[in-house]
Amino acid sequence: MGLTVGSPAGANPLPHAASGTTAQPMDKGDGGDESDSIQEGADQRAEARTSPGVVAPGAFGAAWNALKALPDTGGQWQHTTGLPYDSDDPRYRDTASNSSAGMGKVTGRASAVAADDKGDVYEGSAGGGVWRSTTGGGKWQPISDKLPAQATGALALDGKGRLWLGTGEASTNSDAYLGAGVFVLDHPEHGEFSAKSRVGGPELDGTTIHELRFGGDKVWAATSKGVWSHSTTDLSGPWTLEFAPNPDYLPGGKLAADPNAPYKNLTNDIAIDPKDPSKVVLAVGWRTGDTYNGFYSQTADGSWQRVSALGDLPSDAADIGEVTFARSADGSKYYAIDQSPTMQNSGAPSALAGIFVSDSGSPLGPWTKVADASKLAGSGSALTSSSQLPGQQSWYDQSLQVDPNDPKHLWAGLEEVFESKDGGATWNTVGPYWNFTFACWSIDPTKQSGSCPQTTHPDQHALAVGSLNGKSYVLAGNDGGLYSRPVSGQVDALGHGTDWTSLNDGTIDTLEYYSVGVGKDLTYGGTSVTGGMQDNGQSMLRGRGDKVMGSNFGGDGGETLTDPANGCNIAQEYVYLAINVTQNCAVNDGSYLTDPSKATTFSVAPPDNALGGAGARFIAPMAADQQNGNLWVAGGRHVWVQSQGYAIRDSSAWTSAYDLGDGHVATAVASSGGKVYAAWCGPCNNQGFTRGIAVGNADGTGWQQLTLPADGTVPNRYLAGLAIDPKNPSHVFVAVNGFSRAWTSGPGAGVGHVFESTDAGAHWADISANLPDVPADSLVITKTGGLALATDLGVLYRGAGQRGWQRVGELPAVAVDQLTLGTDGRLYAATHGRGIWSFKVDDLDQNEQ
Repeated sequence: MGLTVGSPAGANPLPHAASGTTAQPMDKGDGGDESDSIQEGADQRAEARTSPGVVAPGAFGAAWNALKALPDTGGQWQHTTGLPYDSDDPRYRDTASNSSAGMGKVTGRASAVAADDKGDVYEGSAGGGVWRSTTGGGKWQPISDKLPAQATGALALDGKGRLWLGTGEASTNSDAYLGAGVFVLDHPEHGEFSAKSRVGGPELDGTTIHELRFGGDKVWAATSKGVWSHSTTDLSGPWTLEFAPNPDYLPGGKLAADPNAPYKNLTNDIAIDPKDPSKVVLAVGWRTGDTYNGFYSQTADGSWQRVSALGDLPSDAADIGEVTFARSADGSKYYAIDQSPTMQNSGAPSALAGIFVSDSGSPLGPWTKVADASKLAGSGSALTSSSQLPGQQSWYDQSLQVDPNDPKHLWAGLEEVFESKDGGATWNTVGPYWNFTFACWSIDPTKQSGSCPQTTHPDQHALAVGSLNGKSYVLAGNDGGLYSRPVSGQVDALGHGTDWTSLNDGTIDTLEYYSVGVGKDLTYGGTSVTGGMQDNGQSMLRGRGDKVMGSNFGGDGGETLTDPANGCNIAQEYVYLAINVTQNCAVNDGSYLTDPSKATTFSVAPPDNALGGAGARFIAPMAADQQNGNLWVAGGRHVWVQSQGYAIRDSSAWTSAYDLGDGHVATAVASSGGKVYAAWCGPCNNQGFTRGIAVGNADGTGWQQLTLPADGTVPNRYLAGLAIDPKNPSHVFVAVNGFSRAWTSGPGAGVGHVFESTDAGAHWADISANLPDVPADSLVITKTGGLALATDLGVLYRGAGQRGWQRVGELPAVAVDQLTLGTDGRLYAATHGRGIWSFKVDDLDQNEQ
């Protein structure tokens, strides 16, 4: 979720500087504050699954069990994106690409990492489960596919070599999912997690887990619902709630249904005195501030009290937000990163309160500040502008690691990786945000990024130290996966690490796709597959010719349109309807820098893009008409249409067919034969959530807001997908996200996830039948009239003329954001955490023939 070098409407169309000059991160045209847009976009993903209320614990677990009990269609999924993904692919150095940034091979967001001294490395991905390497990184194997939750919050190795997994990613960006609790693997070097390996009871089901820390014979868990502990010797029995700042907001409490309940008991980390495990300090609080934010310690009578004197480490609730602790192996030092809600809310160029050290080794301090945003910016950072300094996203990017053999040697992860070898007195930016801003950079396709060394992907979430054959290395997990360099690594004159290695070798695929597009490859033959994803732009896999995927658009990749007849005709959304279009797969050698006429990517955003979040969802919908591929529909506050197809070159080609209304934004659009359906929400959060569907013609005539029945026939939840019968534009289906009223406390939550209308939306019927109660995301109609449905736990199918649903093959418990039918007879699924998969459509009905 980092900055982008793409060129949405209103932005500088030339993100790269000519060779020998300095490039500057550009204004995205979405309001200019990257941290704010991340928060907004991330919150929106959560809203789709929780509004109009709050989801009770156990919802995903129940859905997973129900899904596993369904009959299987037969057939098998084929992994499409299980090969390396080169973000610096030299073929794609066009105007909206990040190629030449220096990040190399990438995969999806790594939220946790653990390593031992035998070469075993464990990577916990945001949405794709836990992976193991026994070679110090690379040749990965998934080891948590049997669990009902693939979102990782924490990984930790204990003194016995057991691997502890806390599920539910806790970066509070809401671009991930709640978990199913804590699991333990006794012999992680060759075992797999299973549901039977869960620690304790269901107490942590439905939480996110930020950290797992050990002290004495206890493991402590910092969760979204307070701090809990459990014995590390007897793994049975329930977890103990140690501290919740606002217990009335917990499940079962009198305020559990309050819309603010998810934010009232967030805990970030736990610091335990290595000399006395009874001395514990809790870091508690919400990133944008609350009265309960603070550091807490336990008194002699067992109660928890706010700590008011810690030296330089803030004690005022307004300056305590996201916090990460790390202690030295010898117990002589504790370190901490603190994000300030006050700075966050003020729009300051950084939200970093500072990096601190306790030279006593006690979490009670006294603490001394050893770094702030200005100090880090001067250490070789790529973020040095008046509007962007290190720590701007410190609510999202935070990690710390101390060298086990040197208490003064540490690494800090924010947007970038920083290293200090003298306890924080001086720093180097060993992993800069990107290489564009440095004189060593060049767009030359024969080089990765000029003479600059490889850097890491931005946005750091996890750090660890491991070793293999006596050689120690530091591991950095971020929005692009996992990178490694020697603990005694080298730096250049700018303080940048010269020896980073990407560990994303293609055997690990945790890419978080929002969309997938498929078309014929007219150059190499076969099928081209492209897709937009979280902070890894757009991937491009060219037919039979590619052994490595390239990235032809940068930043966050949203919706995708690909011409079925020509896979190099592509439209890709960045965010807020910032649409770029190309007709040559965005192939470019960077020559557009000196000759702008050679650009092959064009910014064609509809006008709502200029309004940012007020004009469109972070990931906003767009679609091509089923009968006319040149007619496109895009949804913001307005329903926008254009009829030039991939030949569009200017935003003025879009016209408004309909205004959805003040405060309303589109959540799904579909068009067939010029008849358009647009689902919307507004407000879209759980405070006054409303939704609706508008229907009309692409030429702007005949529009009306449907009167959705008040009896809840169509629930008051997020409408995530629309599919129109290609033979009858009045026959339409809608997919409903969130959970039914058994789990959701909000008004009108209703029941069901798939609804059908045969009269253009005048009346609806619930066709969910035996469908599990799980958020539904997308649906398509097959040529035989069957209905394929993407959900947060896999793909379901209902054959033509059938009532019941079947499970489509075996996928891990990961969200499928979008389905697309290819001209090659395959169904393509964009998963948010395990890449893109495909399934032979003819196999869907084999159990019914």
